[in-house]
Order: sequence, then C-alpha cells, then structure tokens
Amino acid sequence: MAGGIKVAVSPAVGPGSWGWGAGVGGAVRLFLVLSGCLVCGSAGIDVNVIMLQESQVYNMNTSQQFCYKNVLVPKWHDIWTRIQIRVNSSTLVRVTQVDNEEKLKELEQFSIWNFFSSFLKEKLNDTYVNVGLYSTKTCLKVEIIEDTEYNVIVTRRFDPKLFLIFLLGLTLFFCGDLLSRSQVFYYSTGMSVGIVASLLIIIFILSKFMPRKSPIYVILVGGWSFSLYLIQLVFKNLQEIWRCYWQYLLSYILAVGFMSFAVCYKYGPLENERSINLLTWTLQLMGLGFMYSSIQIPHIALAVIIIALCTKNLEYPIQWLYITYRKMCKATEKPVPPRLLTEEEYRIQGEVETRRALEELREFCNSPDCSAWKTISRIQSPKRFADFVEGSFHLTPNEVSVHEQEYGLGSIIAQDEEASSEEEDSGSQHLIAIQNNFLT
Repeated sequence: MAGGIKVAVSPAVGPGSWGWGAGVGGAVRLFLVLSGCLVCGSAGIDVNVIMLQESQVYNMNTSQQFCYKNVLVPKWHDIWTRIQIRVNSSTLVRVTQVDNEEKLKELEQFSIWNFFSSFLKEKLNDTYVNVGLYSTKTCLKVEIIEDTEYNVIVTRRFDPKLFLIFLLGLTLFFCGDLLSRSQVFYYSTGMSVGIVASLLIIIFILSKFMPRKSPIYVILVGGWSFSLYLIQLVFKNLQEIWRCYWQYLLSYILAVGFMSFAVCYKYGPLENERSINLLTWTLQLMGLGFMYSSIQIPHIALAVIIIALCTKNLEYPIQWLYITYRKMCKATEKPVPPRLLTEEEYRIQGEVETRRALEELREFCNSPDCSAWKTISRIQSPKRFADFVEGSFHLTPNEVSVHEQEYGLGSIIAQDEEASSEEEDSGSQHLIAIQNNFLT
C-alpha cells in the first residue's frame, strides 16, 4: 500500500502482442511501476513550508522548502535596493526557485521533466536568489546531496553594483560620441573582448572555414554554448581561480591581451563616419539598457530614460526656439536702412581690395594654370608684366603722379578753387543785374 493505492507487480512474461523482447519489456514495465510508486508516494507527503523573515538566519540540516512574502511597498529611495535570499553551506546543495507553494507541490510529484532537470541544475555551496521589489511571493526548494548543515537568510540592502551599472550606462549614453572616436577606448575595448571571449572568437573564425552544409556546424553550435557556460563558470569562481592559479591566469591575460592589441593595431580605429555613428548609437542604446536594468522601480527607470533623452537632445529644441524668436523679432521690427560708407572708409576698402586682387592675380600668373606665352602675346608691355609677376609695383611713377593730380589732394584743392571762383563770378553777375534793374 502506497498512498492508499495498491501496486501489483506481475511476473515477467515472454514477448506477446507488444512485439518486444523479454528484457526490454521487463525494464519498461519496471520503470512504469517505479514511476507509479513515486507518484503515489508523493501524494501522501505533507509538504512543510517555512516562511522566511528578513535578516533572520535559518539553520537546517535536511532538504527543506522555503517561501518569502514581500509585504513592503517600494518607495522612490529603493531604486538601487536589492532583495536576496542566500543559501550557504559547507558542501554542494541544489536550489530550485519557483513562484508559489503550488509550484513547490509540483516539484514533489514525479515527472520526466523534473527527473531530468534535477541533473541539469547546478549545485553550489553559496547560492543567491534575487527577489524583485514588486514580487509578492518567492519560494525555493533546497536539496542536500549529503549530510550537511546550511543556513538561509533574506537581506534587503543598497546594492553598490546596481549604482555602478547606472553610472556606466550614464557614461555610455552621454559620452558615446566621444568614446566612439577615442583610440584609448578602441584599444581597451578590443583587448577586453579578446580576453573575455577568446574561445568564442576562435569558434567564430573556424566557422568561416567550414563548408555550409557540414555536420561540423552542430559541433560549432555546441562549442558556442559550451563557451558561454565556461565564461559564466569562470566569472563565478574568479576569486578562487586567482587565488590558486594566479600565474596561469596572469599569463593568459598578458598573452591574449597582446594578441588582441596587435589585431586592433593592424586594422586601426574607425575612420568611416557612418561606422562611427553606428558605434555611437550602439553605445547609447547599451547605456539606456544599463540604466533601465540598474533601477529596480520600472516607472522611475522610464522617467530617468526620458529625462536623459531630453537632456541629450536639449540643444536642438533650444536652437529651434531661438531661431523662431529671432524670426519673430525681425518680422516685428522696422527695417533699418543700411549704413553708407564714409569717404575715408571707401578709400581704405578700395586700397585693401585692390591689394588683395593684385596678389591673387600674381599668384595665378605664377601657377601652372596660367599660359605664359599666350598671356604675353596679348599684352603690349611684356617686360612690365614680367616685373609685376616678380613682385614689382603695378604702376609707373608717371601714372602715380597723374593719379594724384586727378584724384589726390591737389585735385581736391583745385576743385575747391574752381568752385569758389565760379561762386564769385555768379555773385558779381547777380550784382550787375540788380544795378541794371535799378537804373532802368
């Protein structure tokens, strides 16, 4: 009798209508009988669940089931707060996390999936189970492999790792355009990726040399999965590896880091503007992802991301508002007449522009674009042109004196004298006309 159900085991018989051999049929029947026994036995087990309290240590020496109920409502100051259930023991234990007590009862019942998944689950002597701030209940099952003692504790504390991840995301988002053009960031990132994912890179390079329809692709896919698992395992036990095998770890870092630097040096930093833009956008998206994942309250995380986006692109709305304001001011203001140049400003501007034009003409004549023979055949004085090209003044002394007489200070005095004499002549003629009218 097991759980109120009778289980009868019939003797093994020869092959019948099943078409199986005696050994195979007996094994299958035995497996089914054992499955039924396990199901029936689990039906009669009364599951005792221990409710966990924060900051209270539970010492156990048998396989046990635990549940934690979160009753506190998250506040704004809990954005970097993490709730963790820690299971620590001297030997390896298996920890299975579920959502509620019903799932725990399902774990006690036998099923093919539970049977095989129990072999796949990792066994550790120090396990952390993260609990969401909005999770109402979290349950777990602790299974010991051998006689040992373990303790379970629930902690709620500020997690500095979350804060550092938030700062990393903030830096990537606001400095992504600078980092994508930085050579230091390029080489450091290349060396870090080479050190962390060297096995993945080797598998990727090997996949390039394999034929497309080859069964080795199955092995490569398995290699990718194994590499990811190996990287995760190394990071979990990095402190222990460094303590015991620091010579090998340091040699690996130096060797792979140098090879990664050599590869990065061969190809050089990004120079194409589109590639730099793609790297910038990738870094900014990674920064937003880090910021969102580091904040434990979703609506505050969304608000922070929106504020970051608005702050990053604040210059564009401000610039648009400024341009609109300037246009509105210009539309309402009365048109101001342009200021005219004075005679002195006109003279100085003429001298400056003339000197600049002569320099440009001299440079063009000395350049290969100018055909010297064709130019000389069209001018009357080739020697004077050659002297000008060599740097001589473009006017002769006679031309300068004539220009001074016509447009210089002497011409201005002569014009004033002519104007005064004309005024005297017109005044005398006017007096004579008045006298004649008076006499008549």
